[in-house]
Amino acid sequence: MDTGSNEPKSRYRQYLEVVTGPLEDKRRWRQYKARVKKLPENYRTAAEALERYLMHFGPGDGADAASMYEDLADLFEQSVADGTSIREIFGEDPVEFVEAFMQNYSVGRWISRERERLTSAIERAAGEDTGKEERTV
Repeated sequence: MDTGSNEPKSRYRQYLEVVTGPLEDKRRWRQYKARVKKLPENYRTAAEALERYLMHFGPGDGADAASMYEDLADLFEQSVADGTSIREIFGEDPVEFVEAFMQNYSVGRWISRERERLTSAIERAAGEDTGKEERTV
């Protein structure tokens, strides 16, 4: 879209990013998806299953999520290059693996905030002084 000058284009981009989120995050997502698409079918299937899980329980913050997915692509690409099997990546319990993987990306995780909120509420209800002020979101 040619707007004739840099200033209106900048305003257009600012408006677009308010509506859609940062364009850089979108670019990173497309690059991640292209990398996963190049994986052998069984690795791609496993990466997509992990991605689905992470969409629900992973970080909600765009930049942290983008880093997590890039690291996921790195993990699978390196595993293919090294000949590491899917079972060797995930071990016997895929949920345990993904939970450990997500621990590296705690910023912005809504589930962490809700766990903290639950723990704090139970401590208050039990009459325990937590020393923390309750945050309301």
